[in-house]
Amino acid sequence: MVKSPPQAIDLEEAVLGALMIDKKVFSSIIDIITPEIFYKNENREIFKVIQKLFNYSKPIDLYTVSNQLKKEGKINFIGGDYYLIKLTQKVISSAHIKYHANIIRQKFILRRLIEISYFIRKNSYKETTDVFDILNYAESQLFNISNNNFKRNYENAKDLIDRAISNIKKLQLNNGLSGIPSGFQTIDNITGGWQKSDLIIIAARPGMGKTSFALSMTRNLVIKYNIPTMIFSLEMSSIQLITRLISSETEISSEKFRKSILSDFEWNKIFIKIKKLKNSPLFIDDTPSLSVFDLRAKCRRMVSQHKIGIIIIDYLQLMTVSNKSINREQEISLISRNLKSIAKELNLPIIAISQLSRAVEIRGGYKRPLLSDLRESGAIEQDADIVSFIYRPDYYGFHYWDNDESTPCKGEAEFIIAKNRNGGLYNLKLNFISNYVKFTEKC
Repeated sequence: MVKSPPQAIDLEEAVLGALMIDKKVFSSIIDIITPEIFYKNENREIFKVIQKLFNYSKPIDLYTVSNQLKKEGKINFIGGDYYLIKLTQKVISSAHIKYHANIIRQKFILRRLIEISYFIRKNSYKETTDVFDILNYAESQLFNISNNNFKRNYENAKDLIDRAISNIKKLQLNNGLSGIPSGFQTIDNITGGWQKSDLIIIAARPGMGKTSFALSMTRNLVIKYNIPTMIFSLEMSSIQLITRLISSETEISSEKFRKSILSDFEWNKIFIKIKKLKNSPLFIDDTPSLSVFDLRAKCRRMVSQHKIGIIIIDYLQLMTVSNKSINREQEISLISRNLKSIAKELNLPIIAISQLSRAVEIRGGYKRPLLSDLRESGAIEQDADIVSFIYRPDYYGFHYWDNDESTPCKGEAEFIIAKNRNGGLYNLKLNFISNYVKFTEKC
């Protein structure tokens, strides 16, 4: 016996009838109902017309809906005026429309779950199926359902303009900061904060302080702004990272932590200073050789469970892909493309630390990094929305900035924004305190 899919046609009819007798209630269900959640095709077409009338600020009633359906040549498909009259006669009041709309949505979710399950079952029997493709499909679809992220194929101009105006107003209220703040004011002024769906690359040669910069920024994110932050550390263990953060927060030399030579005063300082860090929304995953597939799955879960606002990966070249038949350049290209895809899917910024090639060391002059120095693949530059470099001339034995004796460079670093898809390029100077492995703003 074949069972009918989950549905609530009587409630679909009640909702459509309520919308035609009381236009004002449409705004209360606009975030609950979309045309695709209607099981009955006729009801779907009627809702599309009601939605169109609402978007263009036209009256919504039995006559306007009928007239629009006639204009579009769909009146006979839905059953004529008789069916519309029948819908309006089914309801006396629109008081319970939101409750009814939620039930319709639940039935739609159940139908989607059945479809996903069928896809998994059917493809799992195929010998040629890649198991990781099935897992990725299943996880992405379930993530969309759990986050009510049912993707539409299009958005009309009115919706997009309303959203754009709303974003501009928010930007004005936040003093130009439209994204996630880094905590470094000059960087935030240039970027407007790290933007949702952006892939940001922070690259440097070993020893320049890439991880230290990421941790200094993390400290700002979780303590100053209370933004849930996820770090995937492929190089250092989670204990090493948190010890660095404690050193930075307490301003006790990291060497003292390594050798465990702390005085009673310093122990007291630690217990006082780390309270905020201890209660901060920081999550660290130190899985080595993390694959892009595993990263995507973990990110979805963390966003769903902990409302993660930003993801930091340290570092990109230590990630792997499941396809071992491709060369290293293709592998890095695949990784960077997937990172951008994850940022877009989860609608949050992803910051990926990256290594630079040895070309920097070989090159003469002041060894300031260039975009061409990105290691192993030009795809990183192509996929990233922002590419930035960290440069410390004193690491190479220079005593002054660009041979200018009036500007000593000891204890200073340059943060170089070399690519900015939605803004300008800029070089700015920061303080680097090596004892506490931290970066700070220059006064």
